[in-house]
Amino acid sequence: MVAIVLYYQKDNTELNLKDMTKTILIATDYSLESLNILKKVLKEKDASEDTNQYNILLVSGYDMGDSIRDLLFTTKSTIFNKIRPQEFCDAHGIIKNKYPHLIGKITCDVFTGSFQRTFNNYVKAENIEEAYYSLSVKSKGKGKFDIIPYIIKCKELESREITIGITERLPERGRLAEIFVEV
Repeated sequence: MVAIVLYYQKDNTELNLKDMTKTILIATDYSLESLNILKKVLKEKDASEDTNQYNILLVSGYDMGDSIRDLLFTTKSTIFNKIRPQEFCDAHGIIKNKYPHLIGKITCDVFTGSFQRTFNNYVKAENIEEAYYSLSVKSKGKGKFDIIPYIIKCKELESREITIGITERLPERGRLAEIFVEV
């Protein structure tokens, strides 16, 4: 027995389930401060009573270098062990639990290309529809590079800058408790 379920909108037109899931990119440096972009975006979507589910890609640029050994034997997990702290993973898990109706899944990724065309192909391959970034969050150190210029120049992408205030005198700064501070 096969059951077919059709979802209908308020005007009785058929609702396409594919339209209900969208992919958004958040430019990050894998710091807890960069998760304020995600918190602010989800807070806005929740306030507007958005019914879509979002697959979220947290992306940072990473320079693989020119070493053949590094290019052959470096995996994403070894890159993440270098650039992503455990507190970041715990924090985005907390955010996912706060907005389960909006978040389908959260995925961390690195962009390793160096050309705009490569980034445009990445956007198409991942079906990314929206991108959010903050100029106050810059990827630097440990082989990271900033992907914000690629996001701004990508014509296939609806991008928006999110302004986040980084408070200097925050006692929770750099610790998991920082994720509970309102943006």
